[in-house]
Amino acid sequence: MKRWEHFVWPLAAVAASLAAWQLGVWWTGAHIFPSPTDVQHGLAHLAHKGVLLRYIGGSLGRVGMGYVLGVTCGIPLGVVLGWYPAANTTVNPAVQMLRPISPLAWIPLAIVWFGIGNFAAIFLIFVGSFFPVVVSTANGVRNIPDVFLRAGSNFGLSQVGLLKRVVFPAALPQIIVGLRISLGVAWLVVVAAEMIAVDSGLGYLIIDSRNAGKRYDLVVAGMLLIGLIGLALDTGMRRLERLKSVRWGFRHE
Repeated sequence: MKRWEHFVWPLAAVAASLAAWQLGVWWTGAHIFPSPTDVQHGLAHLAHKGVLLRYIGGSLGRVGMGYVLGVTCGIPLGVVLGWYPAANTTVNPAVQMLRPISPLAWIPLAIVWFGIGNFAAIFLIFVGSFFPVVVSTANGVRNIPDVFLRAGSNFGLSQVGLLKRVVFPAALPQIIVGLRISLGVAWLVVVAAEMIAVDSGLGYLIIDSRNAGKRYDLVVAGMLLIGLIGLALDTGMRRLERLKSVRWGFRHE
């Protein structure tokens, strides 16, 4: 595929989707479901009131805090579980038991522990981010080829030096995969959490627009903003995966 096609075809697909959406609303004569122009006017109204950036910033801020906390705790634990078999034997059953529980199932407990507000939402995002990072980091460390470790030992590296100079760089591609997955989960969780536990953000915009006057133009606008921001976040993580400095661990595959 030529370079220009990477931009032209996606834009053409978006334009065709918008046209089909507009024609569908006209053809059905729907009065409740908004057209693209209605959504555009809704976004312009929010921007004019000065609340659009506040909604977006609220969601991104909560995701940033919960995600950073999950990554900060998840990567060290994953390294320990992948490097020390005894630790993995002891802790991994608990991780595997808690990991399948949906972060949304923690909502009642989060409200009991933290009340209605940012802390409850940040906790839910932390839970959603933490486990994918732990699992991917542990797998990345555990699956490092022995030849890498023997080479590091032959050069006289200590345990700390081996972890820093060999283990972590070799596991980094797998860790970044986990970071990308956990970021997607965090963005999903924040929307649901904002519908229940807080009174700001894009999730709150959707539920409040539905309940207060059935403003479906703002509901769809919030959905589109969530999708576009999610796409931007995922694109950024994909670019991070392509950096040469994090890809040398793939050479053995």
